[in-house]
Amino acid sequence: MSVRVQTGCFDAGAELNAFSEGLANAGAVVSFTGVVRDRDAGGMVAMEIEHYPGMTERAIAAIAEEARRRWDLADALVIHRHGRLEIGAPIMMVATASRHRAAAFEAAEFLMDYLKSRAPFWKKEIGPEDAAWVEAKDEDEAALGRWSSGAE
Repeated sequence: MSVRVQTGCFDAGAELNAFSEGLANAGAVVSFTGVVRDRDAGGMVAMEIEHYPGMTERAIAAIAEEARRRWDLADALVIHRHGRLEIGAPIMMVATASRHRAAAFEAAEFLMDYLKSRAPFWKKEIGPEDAAWVEAKDEDEAALGRWSSGAE
């Protein structure tokens, strides 16, 4: 299991290839890469992500470990960037491996929902003339709620 919080960009294809090597007992590998998107056409030029070093990695590692136990994962990878990210830049990646596809998909969704709603990151959308902190959204909380326990 690997958790990385970093400023530098990553190559999702290379990360997935490296993650997949040596997974002899895994019948499924699932990955998701999130990219910075504009909130409105032309309404945002970048996103600034802040975090508390040490705390963030521990929190993500704990939820990744929970996913590993809940879905009997062979392995998991979580990468999340911080700093200033331009539109279209990769912001995060989740990869999971398990014996069966359902477990790999569910664990990946669980991790993505946690990263969106509970991981200790603070995001600011930077527009051409202003900036605003991103507030929690009800739909993100509802998505996390479907896992019923452990993501709090």
